[in-house]
Amino acid sequence: MNTNTFKYSLFLSLFSLSVLTSAQDKKDQNPPAQQPPGGATLLEEIEVVRPYKPVLADAVKIRRNPDMNTVAAFKPVLTYTIIDKKLDLNSNIKELQAQKMADELPVVQSNNYAKAGAGNFNTALGEVYLNTGRDEALQGGAFFKHLSQKGNLDMQQFSKQEFGLFGRSIADDYALSGRLIYDRNATNFYGFDPVSSIPADMSKQRFSTIGAEAEIANNYSESSTFNYSANINAYQFSNIDDARESSVLLQGSLNKVVKQSNIGVNSSIDLTSTKDLAYKVGNNILRANPYIKLSAGGFNLNLGANIVQEFGTQSRLNIFPAVAAELPIIMGYATIFAGVNGDVLKTNLRDLAFENPYLNKNIGIKNSLEKMNIYGGVKGNASAEFGYKIMAWYKTMEDLQLFVNSQALVNRFETIYDNGQSKILGLEGEINVKASEFLNLTAKAQLFDYQLASEQEAWFKPKLRLMSNARFQINRKVFIDAELLFQEEVYARVNGTPGTFTSKSLNGFIDISAGAEYKVNNKIGVYLRANNLTGQSYQRFLYYPRLGMNVLGGINYAF
Repeated sequence: MNTNTFKYSLFLSLFSLSVLTSAQDKKDQNPPAQQPPGGATLLEEIEVVRPYKPVLADAVKIRRNPDMNTVAAFKPVLTYTIIDKKLDLNSNIKELQAQKMADELPVVQSNNYAKAGAGNFNTALGEVYLNTGRDEALQGGAFFKHLSQKGNLDMQQFSKQEFGLFGRSIADDYALSGRLIYDRNATNFYGFDPVSSIPADMSKQRFSTIGAEAEIANNYSESSTFNYSANINAYQFSNIDDARESSVLLQGSLNKVVKQSNIGVNSSIDLTSTKDLAYKVGNNILRANPYIKLSAGGFNLNLGANIVQEFGTQSRLNIFPAVAAELPIIMGYATIFAGVNGDVLKTNLRDLAFENPYLNKNIGIKNSLEKMNIYGGVKGNASAEFGYKIMAWYKTMEDLQLFVNSQALVNRFETIYDNGQSKILGLEGEINVKASEFLNLTAKAQLFDYQLASEQEAWFKPKLRLMSNARFQINRKVFIDAELLFQEEVYARVNGTPGTFTSKSLNGFIDISAGAEYKVNNKIGVYLRANNLTGQSYQRFLYYPRLGMNVLGGINYAF
């Protein structure tokens, strides 16, 4: 197609379009005015347009039962923005920062203590304790005690004094300790038979002891597999007459730890010489106790032997078993234990005088032989506040030592020995209750049954004994304590002509004591104590009644 033809065609098309546009029916924007009927004038025609309002007839167009499930799902368009930031969780408990406490003044502790008191029966009490201080590496001190009383009976007087020095030094690997002691016990032979016409010898009696002790032992260490200790104990005993006793005891122990077991030996040599008006006795004992201890899963087994050699006036060699075992049946609550052993029970004048101060002259000295002691029981804790122990034993003994009243002087006592084999069956129970820091209670019961070889009764030995003590702290200033002792009836033997004797019974008794202490301040306190509250004038030994109820009060001072 050439250029002229294209021009002509375009021109013709534009012309036709303009003609068609002009042919459309368009209302006149300004129509000519029309004359309304009645002579009124119509200026403009208005078309009103409004929203559609359906009428009642249009309701048929709506569905009678609409479909409620035809709900168009709405899916919003979400936009995610990832922030590169760690989220802190405030729900966790943050570590608390301890607040620095204010500096406290050091507590000034008192190293020394003094106590004085007085009461009825002319009771006088005095005690003094001195100590070097809190230095754990080097400690030393001294003490003195005095107690004297006078009863209502003629010559019923008691007096006791005790003085001691002690020291202790702790090095890196071992510790040294030592002690010097002097004690004096004075009384009178005030006992008498109220139905006898023979006057009693109411002379004085006095015992005194000078003793010394020293010990060295290695300090405990978890890495140490070898332990040792050694000590020496010596004393010189005398009474107001000519009785004298000298003793030196050397003891040592070695122990080696091998895995979960221990191998060791305990040994001692006891050299004692006793002299009185009619005799001089050498009573020496050499002991050796080798052992091995095995432990596994709470089970403990101790296997050993007790080798005892007596020499001096009497020579005798005995070898006893030394076996003990423990097995927990309820861990932490109950452990059963059992064992069998034996030993030589040494008789010396000093121990006899402490048990019975009314001894006659020329007391017989003879060792008793505990040939076999079989025991067993259960122990443990019912709770953190309640501990207990129950055990029974059966012993066979030779030459059981007993006290009897002298034939010539009825208010003095001799020692005799049950010739032959005695059998003793015993039962013992013990509890310990610590309900809190303010209450502590312990109680112990012992039951004995004696089958003697030659004697009729176990003279002055009770078959039932109960002991208990309690301590209460009412507050920071008031403390209360109490003690109870019950002993069943015992029998006494009064020697007559050779081969004859008279048996007498001593009633059982109950002895209750109680005391209270009030702390005025950290240095001063006052106390009050009452002994034998029941007021029983009971007899521990025949013809020697004890004091009735006595009350003691005083003051103590710390400095």
